[in-house]
Amino acid sequence: MAAHCPRLLLLTGLLALSAPVFTLEIHNLNILKGPTRAIRNIHPKHLKADQGKGSLRHSRDSDPQLPEAHVWPKDCSEITWNRVSGIFIIQPTGLHQIVVYCDLNSTSEGWTVLQRNRHDTQITWAESWSTYKYGFGNVQNEYWLGTEYIYQIAKQKVYQVRFVIHDSSGTMKYADYNLFGLEDESKGYRLRLGSYTGTAGDAMTSNNPSTVHDNMKFTAKDLDQDTYGGNCASSHGGGWWYSACYSARLNVKGSITWGSFCNGNCQASAILIKPATYC
Repeated sequence: MAAHCPRLLLLTGLLALSAPVFTLEIHNLNILKGPTRAIRNIHPKHLKADQGKGSLRHSRDSDPQLPEAHVWPKDCSEITWNRVSGIFIIQPTGLHQIVVYCDLNSTSEGWTVLQRNRHDTQITWAESWSTYKYGFGNVQNEYWLGTEYIYQIAKQKVYQVRFVIHDSSGTMKYADYNLFGLEDESKGYRLRLGSYTGTAGDAMTSNNPSTVHDNMKFTAKDLDQDTYGGNCASSHGGGWWYSACYSARLNVKGSITWGSFCNGNCQASAILIKPATYC
């Protein structure tokens, strides 16, 4: 019928052209080498890259995966559709959209992955303060989400954190802290942790002032905020919440450490957060 009705064809074409098209400003998309077609909460057939850095044009027309009125999840715990672990767009309160890896298999609530590393990583981890601030790596593999983004996410709710560690034989253990937060950049992104439970041992809240990480400011190779006479990040290869200097060191190439569980020979690590649960 449409073939015999030019007006209908014209109307159909105009409707297609007028379908809503939105520009997403995903500021860390290029930084974390995010593959656009791997993003799970937008449909790849409607994606078109803009010339602007980290920008995507996306059609809302007939796409149920794009939240109505652009209500993006604030973290991975708010993802209630397409619940398979992978790369998602989130938008913390008051911030632009960012991409992050969501672990949606381990619990009923999704974990937002802040860091992943492997002993044979291609990342050097010996980065500047500004690079740590906005993140680096590959969101599909090893990466640091960015201290500023971690701060922006963690200030939204009360969060808990899980450190996942694989030892030299690949055995996986974990360390949970029932509270997790950062102070803002003006206060050095100081780390705040709660009480420990887990199987890997408590390598973050030691009573030893030389190796404690809780309540420490973040140190990078060009901004020394540790309690050591030198710069722990310069001496030990990567930015971290150092004291003088460490019991745990996850942001490093080739010598990941977690207390006595694995000292320089850990195979892999990850840091994940989700809203805290209370009985």
